[in-house]
This record gives sequence, structure tokens and C-alpha cells, in this order.
Amino acid sequence: MKAPSQHEASSGTPADSVSTELLHWLAEVHGVETTYQGWDRLPHEVAPATLVRVLAALGVEAHTDQLIEKALADAELAPWRRMLPPAVVVQEGTTALVPVHVPHGAPVRLTVSTEDGRELIAPQVDIWVEPRVVDGVTMGRATFDMPDNTGLGWHTLRAESDGKVAEATLVVVPARLSTAAALEDRRGWGLATQLYSVRSKRSWGIGDFADLAELAALAGAHGADYVLVNPLHAAEPAPPMEPSPYSPSTRRFFNPLYLRIEAIPELAYLKPKLQGVIRSLRKQARQLNKDTTRLDRDRAYSAKLAALELLYQARRSPSRQRAFEDFCRAAGAGLDDFALWCAVREDLDADDPFWTDPAAALGSPLLERLRGELAERIDFHRWLQWLCDEQLESAQATARRAGMRLGVVHDLAVGADLQSSDAWALRGVLASGVSVGAPPDMYNQLGQDWHQPPWHPTRLAEAGYQPFREMLATVLQHSGGIRVDHILGFFRLWWVPAGNSPADGAYVRLDHDAMIGILALEAQRAGAVVIGEDLGTFEPWVRDYLASRGILGTSILWFENDGDAPLAPEQYRVQALSSVNTHDLPPTAGYLAGDHVTLRNGLGLLERSAEEERLEHNAKLEKMMALLRHRGLLPADEPGTEQERVEALHRLLAQSPSVLLGVALVDAVGERRVQNQPGTTSAQYPNWQVPLADSDGESVLIDSLEENERFNSLLAAVDRSLRG
Repeated sequence: MKAPSQHEASSGTPADSVSTELLHWLAEVHGVETTYQGWDRLPHEVAPATLVRVLAALGVEAHTDQLIEKALADAELAPWRRMLPPAVVVQEGTTALVPVHVPHGAPVRLTVSTEDGRELIAPQVDIWVEPRVVDGVTMGRATFDMPDNTGLGWHTLRAESDGKVAEATLVVVPARLSTAAALEDRRGWGLATQLYSVRSKRSWGIGDFADLAELAALAGAHGADYVLVNPLHAAEPAPPMEPSPYSPSTRRFFNPLYLRIEAIPELAYLKPKLQGVIRSLRKQARQLNKDTTRLDRDRAYSAKLAALELLYQARRSPSRQRAFEDFCRAAGAGLDDFALWCAVREDLDADDPFWTDPAAALGSPLLERLRGELAERIDFHRWLQWLCDEQLESAQATARRAGMRLGVVHDLAVGADLQSSDAWALRGVLASGVSVGAPPDMYNQLGQDWHQPPWHPTRLAEAGYQPFREMLATVLQHSGGIRVDHILGFFRLWWVPAGNSPADGAYVRLDHDAMIGILALEAQRAGAVVIGEDLGTFEPWVRDYLASRGILGTSILWFENDGDAPLAPEQYRVQALSSVNTHDLPPTAGYLAGDHVTLRNGLGLLERSAEEERLEHNAKLEKMMALLRHRGLLPADEPGTEQERVEALHRLLAQSPSVLLGVALVDAVGERRVQNQPGTTSAQYPNWQVPLADSDGESVLIDSLEENERFNSLLAAVDRSLRG
């Protein structure tokens, strides 16, 4: 179709002076949606000023009609100005046609260099496309088919014409991820937990990788197939640390906060005096395990950092030194850049002008000089990542030895903080001047701003999706699965321009075929199951698309309804991980008691009276309890104890056909406090800082779980219900 062409008088603000028709056309061309369906199921139109600002974040000027018409013309000619597309992502076994643009009549050849070293010739197909005059040159389009024996993986396209050469990334991805197929024959279940909150007597105030291994071994002995943990992404390199695991400094690398100091081999070779210093640090840190009200990441990590500084000085054996060097070599420039950020960030605040100074960008003379000056600190932070890799590998090995089919399942956050390592190091593939969030919904009626920069769709493709690939490959390396938080963001993301309210944003589409395809490829290679968190506002076809690609969805018992009644478990999706609750809801014991109503009322988060909220909540509960009684999961004439009702809900869930079931560790010990209360700050509520405790508020350590009657009873009930 041809874009409309018209000029209107320019007066007033830029957004008011442009043609709405032209602006909407340009927005659609660049994947910016001009309307969206709200939680009220009604269509909402995006304000013109917001569209102009979102387009600006994409690098498109649109504050006058003349600029819009120029941008439309540029968008139409953009493919013709490139010899090859930025990147090509194709499903294995399907036909993929690649356009190559050269001066009309010029000879052209296209080859594929595969990742395993083969050189394949792409055949040209007879498709006539009318030549076009581009920047004064008549350009033609030659169309090539991809060789059918390329194979899964990352390959390189190479076009040659009259001495000119262009290259682009070719990614061949699975049509369907097959890693969850075995679960259809034998369904599985596992524990879900916030690792930092799960401590043992050996912890330094925070749950760690060794605690993860212990928990996996214990759950595996009960028949569990996995342990799902919160995002383990790296945070700040030194205190103070951001409590939320969903607002990291990078999504590729891991948080040394979770290191178990005693599991580092060099500890045994420290001089006795230095070992004594570490024992003293350990004694102080373990005092934090007694606090049942709030976790103290800063004190815990300060103690660990002091110990790690000493351990770093210990001489490594030749074999361990080679292993460290091999790790650094494999991780490449991404690790070097992250370690550089850590070294600089130790001395500079997050809001220092240095981080946005073009003279301090990666590759600049200043940064290269700093690499030399900070070489030892950079090496220290690389070493920390090597230790994380070792201990995660050990935790996964322990889980598999315990009989788990999946083992550790990682959680991938939506993005990294605006002042993060990723925001600095990956600025070339991230959009500036905007952050990711969500439009208003039932629970957040003002919308949400997550303060995380989004991928720039075009620049990410021009980078051959390498940053995305490297992030996924690192997270998946020692895992049996990955949960993708807000996987709907692989299709479109809500962009909030800086200075706008969260409600005043717009959806920007991504190439979901490419994003999901690459996710499937990296998961297939890692042998990992992918679970997409597909809750919230989404387009109806998205869930079907994900299922067709072999990616599991997420079902939460309280959110699965048939009108005003609970959805019968037999009607749940097969391709899903189903659980009773999620970390944004109170543990089941607290939810049954209506603790969330009391909490939200006390924090001023309710839009109506607490009495109305409780009436609605109690009516919903009664319908669920009626279903449990009807199914014989609760006595017909008794309400049942709290523990009985929690177990009955999980046995009900086991009647669903979902291939994976989730059991929250908090439900297994009777915890009542919510881990995160959306819409609050840390001054209002200790979000992501709640240590694991029982129904009486007493601390629950991993050491006691084996003898914990409630824990053993729930896990046995789930395993028995699932296995028949």
C-alpha cells in the first residue's frame, strides 16, 4: 500500500501540528501500536505526543508532517539501501527467501558459511521485482533460497557483487522445541523458591548456591523434577545492593552474593591467619540467619566480599588457573566489559555523568586506558563469575544425581536497570529515552514503569542478535529449564517515554518469530525446558503460538476462572506449568486468611473499602472450597485446617493435565508473608527481603526441612496425586 501524502498547517505543539493519519501510518511502519486494549476490555488510543516520543526513541523524527513524510519514504527505501537484510532467522525445514539488493543488472552470488565450517551456495530463484531508483542509482533485487542442508545453528550469509561484499547473520532455529516432549508421557512437579530467602546453618545470612544444591537433593528425594529459583542475575558489584532480583545490573552474568565461601577450593590453602579472618567474618555473617523479619543483603555481601578479596590472593593450582583462563576465553568480550563496569562502578555512583558520556563509551581511548589501570580489579570480577559458574554447575549436577529430570530452572528477568551494566555496555542495541513497563490493569491502575531500557528491534537485528544469544546461552549453561518472566515482551513491550506517566506509553512490536526462535534454539542446545510467564494482558493468539513452538505457559490456580467460578482443573492447558500461587501473591496460607487485603489496606493500595475487598475475596474462596468439597478433597461438613486446605488445593491442581506442577516452598512450610507487594517501595514493605519462616513466624532453615512434618506431607501429597 502507498502511504497517504498531505500537508497540514504547523501550529501549536509538535504533536498537535502533525497529521494523525500520517503519524499513525509511520508508527505502524515502525512497529508502534497506536491503540491498545485495556484491562477494561475497551480500546484506548495512544496520545500523538507519546507516539512522537516513542518514534524518537527508535531514531525516527516525527514532529512535523514533512519529517513524517521523509521518514515514510526512508522506511520504504531502507531494505533497498542494504545489500542484505540485517539478519535472517528461519525455522528448520521451511523455505526462506533472502533478498539481495545490487545495482540493476549486476552479477551477484550468495553463499552460506555454516558454523561447522561448510560453505554452501544459495540457489537464486526466478522472482521478478521491479527495479527502483535509490539515491540516484537504479537498484535491482535478486532473490535466493536457503540451502536445505544448512542445519540448526548460527551461520553467516555472504553476498558478493562486482567486488562489493556484505555479510549478515543467518540463524536456523527449531520449528518446535522438543525438550518438554518427555513430560507429556510422565508429568513432573517441582519446588519454586526465592533462593536468597532459603538459608541453612551454613549460610552467611543469605541463601546461596550450596543451599540450592541441598534443597534440590532434598526435593529430588521426594520425587521432584526441578527447583525453580528467582533470577540469579548480577546486581551492584558492592553494597548497597538493589533487593529486587528482577531489576539486575545484567541478565547475562550471575550474582556473587550467592557464592558459598567454604566451597571455594583455595580456602584450604590460605595461611592460617587469613583463614582465621574468614572464620571471624563467617561467624558474624551467620548471626544474620537468626533475623526472621528482614534479610540484610548489604551486610551479608560485605562479609563475603571481604573473604573473597582474601581468597583471590591465594595462588591457584595450574589446572584451576587453566580452567579460569578457559572460562574467560569462552565468555569473551562480554565478560571483559561487565568486569570493567564492575571495576569502575566500585568508585562511581550509578548516576555519575561518566556513564552517559560519549567519551566513556566502550572502545573509546578513555575506556581502553581504564582497562589497563584497573586490570587487577577487572580480573577479580572475572574470577567471581568463574566461581559462580563452578558452583552453579555443581548445584545442577547435585540435582540430577538426586533423580531430578530437569534440575535447576532459572528465571529470566524482563530487563536490566536503566543505570545498569547492560544499559551501559549494550547501549548500541537498546533504545534510549524510554523504559519498559505495563499499561494500567486491575491491580496497578496507574500503570507500571519498570525503569529498564528495551531492546531496539532494528539495532538488535543488525547486531545479529548476538547480545540476546549470549545472554540466553550463559543462563542456560547449567540449567534444566528457564522461566521467562513476561514472555509477552518477546512479542511487544510497553514503552514509557522519560517524563511520561506509566499509563502514557505505547506498545512496540518485536520480531517474535526471531526472538522465540532463538530462545528455542539455545534451549534445544542446552536440553532445557522453556516456561513462558504469559499472565496479564495479551493477544489471544500468543498462547497458541507459544504452544506451537514447544514453549510451556503458566497457569495460576486463582487466575483460572470460568466466569465467576473456578475453572475445572481438567480444562487447564496441557502445555503449562500450573501452580497454586505466584510470588506477587501471598503464600497460600496468607491468601486463605485474606492477609493481602489487610496489607494492601494498611498501605493505602485499595481503590475501595477493605470490607468490600474482603467480601469479594471470601466469596471467591467459598466457591473454591465448594469445588474442593465437591471433589472429595475436603470434608463435606468441616472447613478443614489451614494445612488441609493448602494440600487440598495442590491435590486439585494435580487433577489438571498440565505437564508440570509447581509447589511454592513457602506453601510447604506455612509461611504467610508475601515476598513482593506490587505498588510499594522498600520503605513501605520489605519487598524481596522476607526470609523463609513458618506459620508462627519462626525461621525455617534447610537443615530442618527433612524433619518438617508440613513440608513432607505436602510434597508427599503432590507426588502421590501426580503418580496415582
